[in-house]
Amino acid sequence: MYCLFFYDFETTQDTKFSDSATGHFPNLVCLQKFCSHCEMQPDISVDCERCDKRRHSFYDDPVGHLLSYLCAPRTWCEKVFAIAHNAKGFDALFILNRAILMKWPPKLILNRLKIIRMQIQHLTFIDSVSL
Repeated sequence: MYCLFFYDFETTQDTKFSDSATGHFPNLVCLQKFCSHCEMQPDISVDCERCDKRRHSFYDDPVGHLLSYLCAPRTWCEKVFAIAHNAKGFDALFILNRAILMKWPPKLILNRLKIIRMQIQHLTFIDSVSL
């Protein structure tokens, strides 16, 4: 049994580091999930009997809430995959930064400086462009 989570971060870019440089900071993450039981259900608004609500959004500390949600126990789920479009160049960096802060050693598969796949504990983060 597996569980797929598709996520996307939205960011602000109004924090200045210098007169010419600003930083991206997540202010929202949207998430859709599918398990092996509900993956063929085309209507995402229909809750799954096994994995419950299939659509989520996190605003306050979106990176922390996403990781907490992904780490929640799911006895019916052996493998957890989190997939983002262009994760290698953007979304995975927020996850990696938080993992380092929490002293969770990630296992990385890189293509130069881009994160193709990252494993942290029982979670596997994948770049959809690289599939």
